[in-house]
Amino acid sequence: MGLPAGLLPKEVKSYNFSDSGLLEVFLDGPCLTKFDTMAFYESEVRANLTYGSLTGVEGLSQEELFLWLPVKDIIVDDPRSGLILIDIGVAHKQLSLSLFEDPPDCSTKSVLKESAATGKALAAER
Repeated sequence: MGLPAGLLPKEVKSYNFSDSGLLEVFLDGPCLTKFDTMAFYESEVRANLTYGSLTGVEGLSQEELFLWLPVKDIIVDDPRSGLILIDIGVAHKQLSLSLFEDPPDCSTKSVLKESAATGKALAAER
């Protein structure tokens, strides 16, 4: 569908894709991984999937300047550009598609460490 394989972690358990374009992805549990910054996946990630884009994303946040911001949209306008656009509401980030070539490992241990360090659960911050 024009998106790189590495947008979702290796820990995907299952998914549903409806005729309306709704993609629901189920993970074993919430987890953390890193692209350019840390990314937090909830145990369920939803988005509307069309060619080259995931819009209305729910269940994915990215750390920016010590804040966890929800990812709203992920778009590849032109695959030849080598760039992917990530909309985190307050900003649009352009990243190299090469960061997303392979599905990343996503650690639940990091979620626990991060939660202990901040004194609260990441999932509660959403």
